[in-house]
Amino acid sequence: MEHTNQTGISKESFEKLLEEVHKIGEEIIRPNARDVDANARFPQEAIDAIKSLKLMGAYIPTELGGLGLNITQLARVCEALGQYCGSTAMIFAMHQIQVACAINHGLSNEHFKNYLKKVASDSRLLASATTEMGIGGDLRQSICAVEQNGDSFTLTKNAPVISYGKQADDLFITSRRTPDSPANDQVHVVVSKEDYELEPSMAWDTMGFRGTCSEGFLVKSKGHMKQIIPAPFADILSQSMHPTSHILWGSLWLGIATDSVNMARAFVRDMMKKNPNAPQTAALRLAEVHSVLQLMRENVHGCAEHYQQLLSENNAEALDTFSFSVKINNLKIASSSLIIDIVSRSLLICGIAGYRNDTKYSLSRHLRDAYGASLMVNNDRIMNHNATLLHMHRGD
Repeated sequence: MEHTNQTGISKESFEKLLEEVHKIGEEIIRPNARDVDANARFPQEAIDAIKSLKLMGAYIPTELGGLGLNITQLARVCEALGQYCGSTAMIFAMHQIQVACAINHGLSNEHFKNYLKKVASDSRLLASATTEMGIGGDLRQSICAVEQNGDSFTLTKNAPVISYGKQADDLFITSRRTPDSPANDQVHVVVSKEDYELEPSMAWDTMGFRGTCSEGFLVKSKGHMKQIIPAPFADILSQSMHPTSHILWGSLWLGIATDSVNMARAFVRDMMKKNPNAPQTAALRLAEVHSVLQLMRENVHGCAEHYQQLLSENNAEALDTFSFSVKINNLKIASSSLIIDIVSRSLLICGIAGYRNDTKYSLSRHLRDAYGASLMVNNDRIMNHNATLLHMHRGD
């Protein structure tokens, strides 16, 4: 790994930044969230507001023009955004996952140093093409391959899902190293909009996370060999993509869950004002769901802090252990299950007001987004992987 060991910005500076995130959340992101969801459209207003705060470069070191946040601070931003629009938070998180891959594994390369400077200065939006028709959701294998011709390459990939592919400025593509390489000998290729063409293959009309616009495309790309991140993708996946994905996803799911509990709290408060003698059932349910939310928060924050510690120590060996992989997998499984539990409990508290789409207590979008969490890298696939790791692993 080549992480810069960034410790993050000061507590005071970060809290001020977080206030700005909540401000655009209340003023811009939340007011557009319902329309984004209803029309399955890209949350352009939200992303423009995020760019105005220079947050596309949030995780990029200050010496490269970024804000220099560490992973725990980045997770808190995802959590904040999740309280206003799940799709916006997911787009932001997926962008930062690609940034993390380039930072942790490309900084020894002058091309990627300059590239990250450009991402920060121009607020470029990064997307990912990891899944592929024919292999399902297994990120550890590729069918497509880099076809090298001197210093140049071509690469064609049939990707069933590329979130916000049409709106992205750059695309991070996984593939086999060469046409003769085995399926698990992979590289991570970075191509800019002028380097690729997208042929739509699958539409995006789903229950939740509708604003991510995760359509399918046949990607035809070309570029220079220097656009391939120098580290093997196996290392990028285990040390950066895997932990960063599950920590940032867990954080934004925590944000969605937090907002649902906040709405339930507001409902109970308003109900008690109107009828102080009403039965205390809703208030008891609020106390119960708050304890579940606390459990989810402690788990997400704890894993983020653990990962930050390992990054600060530049401890690549620990990141490659079975125990760390199982821990990060468990974070994803637990968070994606708890969000459903928390939003469902909040819905019971709000009752018909939460069930309706036309009230200030509506939890329809929260619930539909919640069910998408367990399907992003299917929980059954992760559980089977954990079972294999635990069978092989001796220890905690």
